[in-house]
Amino acid sequence: CAQGKCIVNSISLKEGEEEFIKKARLIKRYGAAMVEMAFDEVGQAVECAHKFQVCERSYRLLVDKVGFNANDIIFDPNILTICTGMEEHNNYGVEFVHVCSEIKSRLPGAKISGGVSNLSFSFRGKETIRQAMHSVFLYHAIKAGMDMGIVNPGFLTIYDEIPKDLLQICEDALWNRDPEATEKLLEYAQSHGKDVTAKVEEEEWRAQPVRSRLKHALVKGITKFVVEDTEEARLDKASYPRPLNVIEGPLMDGMSVVGDLFGAGKMFLPQVIKSARVMKKAVAHLIPFMEEERLANLQGADAGDANDMYNGTVVIATVKGDVHDIGKNIVGVVLGCNNYRVVDLGVMTPCEKIIEMAIKEKADFIGLSGLITPSLDEMIHVAKELERAGLKIPLLIGGATTSKTHTAVKIAPRYTAP
Repeated sequence: CAQGKCIVNSISLKEGEEEFIKKARLIKRYGAAMVEMAFDEVGQAVECAHKFQVCERSYRLLVDKVGFNANDIIFDPNILTICTGMEEHNNYGVEFVHVCSEIKSRLPGAKISGGVSNLSFSFRGKETIRQAMHSVFLYHAIKAGMDMGIVNPGFLTIYDEIPKDLLQICEDALWNRDPEATEKLLEYAQSHGKDVTAKVEEEEWRAQPVRSRLKHALVKGITKFVVEDTEEARLDKASYPRPLNVIEGPLMDGMSVVGDLFGAGKMFLPQVIKSARVMKKAVAHLIPFMEEERLANLQGADAGDANDMYNGTVVIATVKGDVHDIGKNIVGVVLGCNNYRVVDLGVMTPCEKIIEMAIKEKADFIGLSGLITPSLDEMIHVAKELERAGLKIPLLIGGATTSKTHTAVKIAPRYTAP
């Protein structure tokens, strides 16, 4: 027994109308309100039009077919992360604010909620930036019709007390008015952090040996000199006899530092993506030379497999029921930069498709990704099915809710391969 009205969090259309209606009727029977996520059979709604289409369809099913009280419907139209360094994510704040207005004007009675911290996830560990972003977002989203949200009230600042320069950057970031907003937030975070030190002369690092210069460029996300430095390293046959040695040596040294810093919370998402782009540019310069070397090695021999030029093939996917892919996308970029052939199956990927594509693509390993807790159970299911299919392909587990302990205790016993 609970005092007041319960709220069930959450249902969606991602498994189809029949399952949606079944769950809605059960919730109505117990007299609860519900959170309805903006997911459908296609996946997570990202743009305003798709968000509203899903919400309107859900509303009509709930009100007209189930007889649900419209005032007990709480839509979560997906607050998604902006300023990730990926251009396609820059309009996510705009799409959410606009759909709030649409829902309020066209779906009477319905409430609107959302997980506010998602907006600034790319700046985790940078409290000043995140508080300002949340306050700016709520200022506009509430005016557009947002009723409630999952937010730490101690993790906010008063809108009028945000420093004017930071406020302007956050406003530009939310409304996608400045393509340099992410860079400006990064600069603000770096110049207003607790450990701000005097900047070294901008190009002083250029006097260092090429190995150090490449490492510095990767950690700092500087693309300006990376091609000429990569070429300098390639021409140093004494240190790097093969183009691949440049990747395996100084470039991987730099990416290892990036990985360590990100894991320790000392780098954040936009910086990691900048580093990955530097790596990609360096590798793109080396690929023609690696291809030339491969073709030379094939002279007088059989044509061989077209995949021989790669270090290996990896099939990666966000598991069924999960639509989050930022981490998976970064892993894909980094693996591609390290000369792996990446077969990305996207999000909401059924177990059967993962197994089918792993066999078809002759995968050297399979990567499973997921952010939400139910994904852990789906990963266990995939491991069981891989075992049942008799596969021996190594399995890589990753995602915000995963851990070494869970993987060792719950997933590893289900699959005998590494």
